[in-house]
Amino acid sequence: MLEFLERLLAGGAGNLAAYLAAHVLLCLLPAFFIAGAMTALIPKEAITRFLGRNTPKFISYPAAALAGSLLAVCSCTIVPLFAGIYKKGAGLGPAITFLFFAPAANILALVYTGGIIGADLAFARLFLSLAFGIGIGLIMALIFRKEDAAHDKATDALFAGQGRRGMSHAALAFLLILVVLLLSGTLKLSFLSNDYLRFTIPIAGIDRYQDFLFDMVPFDASRGEEGVTAQGSFLIGLLVFIGLAAWKGFDKIHEHFNTWSWIALVLIALTLLVASMGMIPHSQGLEILLNGRFFGVLLALSTLLLLAWKGLNRDQLRDWLWESWRFIKQIFPLLVMGVFAVGIIRVLIKPEWIEALAGQNTLTGNLAGVAFGVFMYFPTLVEVPIAQMFLSLGMHRGPLLAYLMADPELSLQSILIISTIIGKLKSWVYVGWVALFSTLSGLIYGAWIDGTNPGVIALYLLLFMAALVFTLWRVNQRNVLTLAGLNK
Repeated sequence: MLEFLERLLAGGAGNLAAYLAAHVLLCLLPAFFIAGAMTALIPKEAITRFLGRNTPKFISYPAAALAGSLLAVCSCTIVPLFAGIYKKGAGLGPAITFLFFAPAANILALVYTGGIIGADLAFARLFLSLAFGIGIGLIMALIFRKEDAAHDKATDALFAGQGRRGMSHAALAFLLILVVLLLSGTLKLSFLSNDYLRFTIPIAGIDRYQDFLFDMVPFDASRGEEGVTAQGSFLIGLLVFIGLAAWKGFDKIHEHFNTWSWIALVLIALTLLVASMGMIPHSQGLEILLNGRFFGVLLALSTLLLLAWKGLNRDQLRDWLWESWRFIKQIFPLLVMGVFAVGIIRVLIKPEWIEALAGQNTLTGNLAGVAFGVFMYFPTLVEVPIAQMFLSLGMHRGPLLAYLMADPELSLQSILIISTIIGKLKSWVYVGWVALFSTLSGLIYGAWIDGTNPGVIALYLLLFMAALVFTLWRVNQRNVLTLAGLNK
């Protein structure tokens, strides 16, 4: 029994170490700071003023999806935000679109999905989340048309009537350079990956240290596992120091900047630079490769420093760092626990189980992906390494997308909270539509992956949409007759 527990703990610790060493930095750190900048620097009115009920649908629904994407909220904070915009005057349809799209396709989720699993699945997640998020919002507004009208009469604080405070040019430039920083570290382009300068630091025994790491954290590349490199171990150490410095420097940053604030910022910049360069341990020492990615990150960081010094005031900087730190505190600890749990699950789950349940793009397989997303809640981003694990264990990419569509949206606790905001009936109808469209997303994407003729896929989708439109038309007709009867 003790040996079995040791094996489980070793699997969790090894998976966490390999994960932090390989994936967290150039992708995740910039994304956290982009999310913080969007929340701190983009005025609330600029995002929410288009969500009022009197706004044309071709504006309000895309605006709701865009607001969810820009806010980059995690699944644990989307429900109270949804409650806020709904109670302040947003229509049921746009509010539901916001509720669906924000956790499913926010910037953190999309960047992370693309970096870990593949750009094709990230684009599928974006496109289908956008189409079905708007679709579910329209359907909910149509089905509950009478209740929405009553809610409209009870609300006198419409978003369309709020102020129109704009975003400064410096803040916009700062946000765009943060995006450039992210792209410099993640894009797979030759001029970024090419090496332009090489030198060796004579560190005795660095090759033996690398061998020691591979022995300490054994891995099976055929199952999607990764080992810990010497560079990765350096980055893990830097992450620990960043956490300690940020806790002392960012947690009360609205009171004042202190020495720890500056130390944390320097460590973050250093970590990004170390992550962007190449390192090769050998018997003569540690060979350093300065590639285009390194110089791109260096240029982006230098530009950010200039913009922060000249273009942003102290309050904007404090708000940005606090919001970024808030995202990190909310998500990163849960991310660590989730990745550790994935390592344990890897030890327990046999590949043939996943292959038998969801190894093919079937209705059963996609429903299983949705059901797992509902009953095994994981915060935003934690579902991505879990999805990667399922992929390595034989899950088809169709059911995998169904899981990724359902997991951020549906959990028992979120369903209960939503029901207190919009009522039990509307809540469970929403759950049903999310489950249906998540399953449909997996089937469509899986059929495309399997090489099915796009015309056949379009035909089946057209028939489904025709049946859906007819059903909704009948519901609308019944609502119109009911309202007419009440007005007599």
